[in-house]
Amino acid sequence: MFLVDKPAGLTSFAVVRRIRRLLGIKKVGHAGTLDPFATGLLIVCVGRSATRQIDRFMNGGKTYRALLQLGVETETQDPEGAVTKTAPVPELDSATLALCLQRHVGPQMQAPPPYSAAKHKGKPLYAYARKGVMIEKAAKPIEIYRLECLEYDAATHRLAIAVECSRGTYIRVLAAEIGTTLGCGAHLIELRRTASGPFSVDDSVPGAALFTDDGLRLLHNGRQGIDEMLRIADQPSV
Repeated sequence: MFLVDKPAGLTSFAVVRRIRRLLGIKKVGHAGTLDPFATGLLIVCVGRSATRQIDRFMNGGKTYRALLQLGVETETQDPEGAVTKTAPVPELDSATLALCLQRHVGPQMQAPPPYSAAKHKGKPLYAYARKGVMIEKAAKPIEIYRLECLEYDAATHRLAIAVECSRGTYIRVLAAEIGTTLGCGAHLIELRRTASGPFSVDDSVPGAALFTDDGLRLLHNGRQGIDEMLRIADQPSV
């Protein structure tokens, strides 16, 4: 197993494909997709005994740092889609922002967005959406454990937040909902996964370096035994 810090501009599968090529092993998979514009922790399992455990590695909660652009909505709820609506952003102070974010903490139902990797009849929803067919999937239970304002720039109307959430949470849906609560709309412009369960991006291999001549050496240095990682993953949360 490998912990990889995925760089922006690459799909999660591109990282998997690179590791396959470096190691010469076909059976490689990842635990939890990151969108191309997103960065951060990607858990990659190599070999049959490891890939069989992917679901166990996906079960833990996730921690993110996200940057929202207030006053602008896009068709994909992220920077990859066309702008669909703009609105003036009201004056916001720390108390108003804290109250807004607190409203989004706790158990709730959330549906996968049309532009997502969630499957419908074996195909990802984004494959339909790109053809103008918007598939609505049933909402599923998720939970936001913590939602904190890190910084707000009143000049650019950009809001930085920290999020701790359950598996299956779409941060761009959360960003859009925060925009709705504030009355101005919003979309996600940056996203970084800093932790997945007990695993931290601080312990990861830099993903961009895997595409250099030194990639194989760096990969071997970051190798983690599957039994030890499963022991860590199965430890109860404090």
